[in-house]
Amino acid sequence: MAKDLLLITPPFTQLNTPYPATAYLKGFLNTRDISAFQMDLGIEVILKIFSKDGLRDIFDRAQANNSISSDNCHRIYALKEDYLKTIDSVVSFLQGHNATFARQICTPNFLPQAVRFDQLDDLEWAFGSMGHQDKAKHLATLYLEDLSDFIVECIDENFGFSRYAERLGRSANSFDELYLHLQNNITYIDQLTLDILAERLITVKPKLVCFSVPFPGNLYSAFRCAQFIKRNYPKIKVSMGGGFPNTELRSLTDTRVFKFFDYITLDDGELPLELLTAHCLESRSTESTTLLKRTFLIKEDAVFYNNLSTKSDYKQSEIGTPDYSDLLLDKYISVIEIANPMHSLWSDGRWNKLTMAHGCYWGKCTFCDISLDYIKIYEPIAAKLLVDRMEELIAQTGETGFHFVDEAAPPALMRALALEIIKRNLTVSWWTNIRFEKSFGQDLCKLLKASGCIAVSGGLEVASDRLLALIQKGVTVEQVARVNRNFTEAGIMVHCYLMYGYPTQTVQETVDSLEMVRQMFQLGILQSGFWHQFALTAHSPVGLNPEKYHIIPDYQHITFANNDIQFTDTTGIDHEQFSYGLKKSLFNFMHGICLDHPLQEWFDFKIPKTAIAPNYIENALAEEPVLNSKPNAKIVWLGNTPLMETITKSKKGHSWKLLKMTFHDKSSSMSITVDYEHGEWLRDTLANMLVANGKISTYGQLKTDFELQFENFELFWYSKALQTLRNYGLLTL
Repeated sequence: MAKDLLLITPPFTQLNTPYPATAYLKGFLNTRDISAFQMDLGIEVILKIFSKDGLRDIFDRAQANNSISSDNCHRIYALKEDYLKTIDSVVSFLQGHNATFARQICTPNFLPQAVRFDQLDDLEWAFGSMGHQDKAKHLATLYLEDLSDFIVECIDENFGFSRYAERLGRSANSFDELYLHLQNNITYIDQLTLDILAERLITVKPKLVCFSVPFPGNLYSAFRCAQFIKRNYPKIKVSMGGGFPNTELRSLTDTRVFKFFDYITLDDGELPLELLTAHCLESRSTESTTLLKRTFLIKEDAVFYNNLSTKSDYKQSEIGTPDYSDLLLDKYISVIEIANPMHSLWSDGRWNKLTMAHGCYWGKCTFCDISLDYIKIYEPIAAKLLVDRMEELIAQTGETGFHFVDEAAPPALMRALALEIIKRNLTVSWWTNIRFEKSFGQDLCKLLKASGCIAVSGGLEVASDRLLALIQKGVTVEQVARVNRNFTEAGIMVHCYLMYGYPTQTVQETVDSLEMVRQMFQLGILQSGFWHQFALTAHSPVGLNPEKYHIIPDYQHITFANNDIQFTDTTGIDHEQFSYGLKKSLFNFMHGICLDHPLQEWFDFKIPKTAIAPNYIENALAEEPVLNSKPNAKIVWLGNTPLMETITKSKKGHSWKLLKMTFHDKSSSMSITVDYEHGEWLRDTLANMLVANGKISTYGQLKTDFELQFENFELFWYSKALQTLRNYGLLTL
């Protein structure tokens, strides 16, 4: 099974689905006939730990090391036989096997319980609306978290399901601390990781090992693995790329990093990896003759940024379909979080990852790293090609769920994607990130829902029009509210990213932002949210021009990582004090409780009363829709062929025919009655506008066609009968 390249995601990223970076790269390498094997070291280590043999070893080590100190861990150890008896069955259930085991898990006192189960009393309200499968998943998740607490206390303080030794990688301006840590003896988790890696190196026999490091929590393991390769397989070249180096390592100067890695690449990895592969396989003796792309290496005892190649990066249409082969797709663990609907969606189940467009079409938000190419360079992918890739992934993985991982998916491309999915009669589920654009009208949201869209997430950030303007978000609170309403009414879940502590933000604006959010939840137009405190990053407009935003950055000497920057807010406001109250209130709002409580109740310090009227959002939603269509507006029909019945009416010796048209959708039926000739025209027109036919008419074309036979198209089009059809799939886009 020898391969030229070994692509690795180091521990730990996520439990439920592979992080897509290596799959993207392997898909590209396939187009270049470069052989590669990929592995997710994180899930393999997790499965090793959370097994009967793995837990027995952990319990024995904890006892031998006398490292059990807390009452909680003493309890877990006392129940070790119960954990050993149940662990394999619990993991198998979370992998999607043995669905009947859910009822056993839900049986009182079946699973051993430690401190994580203390929250059950607070969550009992949620279980009332959960089926056995979801309840069992949540209980099993708490069970694993208890065991994780035991590992952290007794075996390895740095352990975490999705982050390992994250502190060592977060904004480490200097390499010193991480370097010293890497001189320590390897940990138990390290040993498990390296054992698996060693087996794979023997079978794959790669010439180049590439680590994709998306987050700070992957960094330590990547270095530890690279260290192992250098010590034991010195002929193998080692490279690092991914989200972490893309954002953090652009100012790298510390030569010690290259005792572990031969190369570090930045930004889009396809072309840099192709050139690097050619260089490594050709065994060139001198770096000076090598033309690489966005690649750090050592040259003359100093860090050198080799960007000498003049080759252009590949277009998104050229990089191929992500390839998930080699990965243990049936072994990932689906956990469930009931506290946050979007987080639950994220972690419950396996999602195929795709991208609609490279970069962000907006590219103006002042808190975002918009100066970096992965955001700055915008390139959409044609809808037909996207759906081709979806069909390829369905065939490969057997999964029909898709998460489009865009910075912000363009509305026009989402529309084209939805039409293409419907045209091909695919049954899929998908979700993505958006901006709350005005173009997400009621009809577009209905179209997206019909194509399988189940959720969207977007940045409301600070629900203050002044601050949204300062952020250059390009939206208003009222606009966000109306878009949220449109998605919600279409049956699409809405998640909002929320921010506090943005430069110049006042206490009053924080309180008013919370009130806006409260009203949205109260009106049922927002289902999920998450508050995070503003962080200053080096590559954002705020980071590049802090004086404009009235903050004072604390710049450090950079030899290693450079992204998050500490700063002083000249307002003098302690924004951190709002953290607990904002998050606690949101937790309750997401579950429909305490929505009528005064805002003051969420804080243990005095806050000003909100200046927002109690019906502000309600009034924003009361705006009447304008019945006006542009000539180039696309008109589509998602409904079925109607049943037709001719009706004859007579009055004062005069007879005329009407056409009764009965429409059925999945849950109901509806009838309209129109003039017979108008009805015949409508019948034929609806048949022509079916998305499956591949022909989409515009409003202007329909008007012209209608008025070849009749008069006053607007009177007919905006009649009560035609407006009724909107709910049955007559959409203006």
